[in-house]
Amino acid sequence: MDIKKIKAIVELVKESGIHELEITEGEEKLKISAYSTAPAVVATPAQAVYHQQQAPVAATHIPSTPVAADSQPTISTSPKNYITSPMVGTFYAASSPNTPPLINVGQTVKMGQVLCIIEAMKLMNQIESDKEGTVKEILVKDGSPVEFGQQLFVIE
Repeated sequence: MDIKKIKAIVELVKESGIHELEITEGEEKLKISAYSTAPAVVATPAQAVYHQQQAPVAATHIPSTPVAADSQPTISTSPKNYITSPMVGTFYAASSPNTPPLINVGQTVKMGQVLCIIEAMKLMNQIESDKEGTVKEILVKDGSPVEFGQQLFVIE
């Protein structure tokens, strides 16, 4: 893949606002991620990885109901208790359409246990738990698209 082509792809990613893109051309592989803090990294001739250095865009949330000035904020789950998506793809709760979900709310999970499948570029990627605890909430519906860094599960 020549440098002009890579630069053109990087510009398209910047303009489109997508967070991550991966392209495979023969034995060459190009991965562009808007979440990296590191500049370009080249692994092997068969796999060139380019990380675009860009800060994530902040979202603004305006509550639909007024909040009283003296009201106490609700206690929310700490970000360390979230399992997030390591890639862009399609979320699947089960390993195949005819099998039960890999995990359910209330179930205890161990570190390394497979929680779901994310399909990316026709590859099925098993997402494993990086913490132990009880599944308090599943934040994504089966078959839904997910973004890089999107919260998938709440584990306590």
